[in-house]
Amino acid sequence: MKFKFLTLLTVVALIASSCGNKKDDKPSSEPAKKEVKTETKKVETNTTKIDLTAPTLDNKGIGRFKDVKIADKIDDAMVAKGKALYKTNCTACHKFKKKYIGPALKGVTKRRSPEWIMNMITNTKEMLEKDPVAKALITEYHAPMAQQTLKDDEVRAIVEYFRTKN
Repeated sequence: MKFKFLTLLTVVALIASSCGNKKDDKPSSEPAKKEVKTETKKVETNTTKIDLTAPTLDNKGIGRFKDVKIADKIDDAMVAKGKALYKTNCTACHKFKKKYIGPALKGVTKRRSPEWIMNMITNTKEMLEKDPVAKALITEYHAPMAQQTLKDDEVRAIVEYFRTKN
């Protein structure tokens, strides 16, 4: 786990260092413009614009998860298992309340379908190549999600834990 984290951290550092802002040596007579940040984040991938804050619950993603049944009632045992798996496998890149190496996960089950989340965790490479939302995420974060080697029931437990973080 530490090796994966160090490798990912090194890749991110290399990407960040190669993306430095170059400024002209000439002084500008125009006042500096203030950057205005908005809540909506639209990312363009080729010619398609994706609003990453908008729900895409009809998108099931690409992978083996096609129809995941989610009960209305939260399964506490599954949540406990999912929480432990999240701490072990996800916290190096994800936080719930803030962007980190990857996107903030608070409310992810209100933005993405359970199938999409599970396919993103288990079929990362193909999702990043073919799924429009995954492509938009990689365009924004510049760091691909690490492929996880989790069993189906473990990935489902992580989704159940995410349901408690809305």
